[in-house]
Amino acid sequence: MKVHLKLFAGVREITGQQEVEFDVEEGTTAGGLWERLLTDYPKLTPYTEIIQVAVNQDVVDRGVKLRAEDEVAFLPPVSGG
Repeated sequence: MKVHLKLFAGVREITGQQEVEFDVEEGTTAGGLWERLLTDYPKLTPYTEIIQVAVNQDVVDRGVKLRAEDEVAFLPPVSGG
């Protein structure tokens, strides 16, 4: 099944991509998708403990199972002033 991944800030800089489409197996969790992204981009490892996950624009736990056509966003902390 296909899911749509949106990347922001430092995560986007490391991957060089703003949006990516992934084919994942039924039952894949948001955390599992993050682990798959780490396989391709190990420089993302420092974000693992601080990244938030949103599915269809709702912040969720990494254990949430993804469904076909879900929009997943990995949100690094934002700083500003």
